[in-house]
Amino acid sequence: MNPWAAVAASAVISSYAVVSRRLSTTMLSGPMMFVSFGLVLGPLGLDLFDRRTNAELTRVLLESALALVLFTGAASIRTRQLRREYFLPVRLLAVGLPLTMAFGWLVAWLLLPGLTVWELALVAVVLAPTDAALGQQAVSDRSIPALVRHGLSVESGLNDGMAVPFFLLALAAAGGGHNGHQGPTAVFFLALVASSAIGLVVGWLGARVLRWSSARGWSAPDWRPILVLAVLVIAYALCIVVDGSGFIGAWTAGLAYGAVLRTGPVAGCSGAADEGGGGDVGFLERLGELLAALSFLIFGGAILGPSLEHVNWRMPVYAVLSLSIIRMLPVAVSLIGTGLRLPSIAYTGWFGPRGLASVVLGLIAFEEHLPGTDLLTGVVAVTVALSVYLHGASAAFLGSRYGTWYARARRRSPELREGSAESSA
Repeated sequence: MNPWAAVAASAVISSYAVVSRRLSTTMLSGPMMFVSFGLVLGPLGLDLFDRRTNAELTRVLLESALALVLFTGAASIRTRQLRREYFLPVRLLAVGLPLTMAFGWLVAWLLLPGLTVWELALVAVVLAPTDAALGQQAVSDRSIPALVRHGLSVESGLNDGMAVPFFLLALAAAGGGHNGHQGPTAVFFLALVASSAIGLVVGWLGARVLRWSSARGWSAPDWRPILVLAVLVIAYALCIVVDGSGFIGAWTAGLAYGAVLRTGPVAGCSGAADEGGGGDVGFLERLGELLAALSFLIFGGAILGPSLEHVNWRMPVYAVLSLSIIRMLPVAVSLIGTGLRLPSIAYTGWFGPRGLASVVLGLIAFEEHLPGTDLLTGVVAVTVALSVYLHGASAAFLGSRYGTWYARARRRSPELREGSAESSA
């Protein structure tokens, strides 16, 4: 890697850390800043990032960031919260996510000629997962009803892991995945069945070991986060060994790890009792945030910059449709009969940002050298970039407007469905 690229990346990250609290009150989000500086450092600017010469480093960094996000997102799902508010994330994941993939596939078929039917499916699947970090203020503003905030957070924490099996199947059908040597059936078994089993076992064992050790006072608090990281690494690596999916292994390991840690207290472990992932997952969350920041920086320079050199009108048009009707219509359909008001449905539909998962899955598809790789990568890059700026810039404003509407509506109708989480807390 170019030493000046490392210096520049470190300077950008540290500069953002200095002013991060100040920027959190503005319309400038972290991902917006990182992608923008990435463009400056990439081939359209200083040309310090080169995907061709740093391909392995780029992939390792992006995949590590996604694995951390998958593990911590799954581990931090709160059981008590889900019992109160289960209907919103369940509908978004069980109905909204498949409909988004299907609708995205149809629109891609109409708008992106030159791609095979399975490459079109890849476009739809890659752009289906959401990333709440891109519109963090949309889910952190306390004026927004807890039902909506938590529903969007749970959806973001789980839908990337749920999209991976569909991605692997579409990639195998398109001729990718281990150079096309694995058919869809083998991919389904190794990636979904075997990897899920490995992740569940490793996550369960890791959490049980931590509880056993902590109960006896054997483990030092400073070393417990290392155990959490080891659980993730072991699950990911074992899945790779069996030609499975490390991402699915990381996701299911997080589910099992968090579930075990929430069933009982762990001495000295923060958040162990049903209030998040438990067992010092916070260490991985901070590490994941750092890697995600670097990932968006590299995305701007090494992926978005080169893609913009070959952009055509179809890419931004599909990007706009992907962030609007392809996301919002399935969300509206999935929430029929829930009793949520139109502003809540619109807010939930709009805040489905595309982020890290789409970048990583798009990069994996790019490296398979499919016939339509350039168009596929360009569509993904432009959509993620547009999402970074649109969702980041609109989060504070729309959150404030929606919060004001909710406060007025709650005064007029105390039984408002959006307030069910507060009333049952």
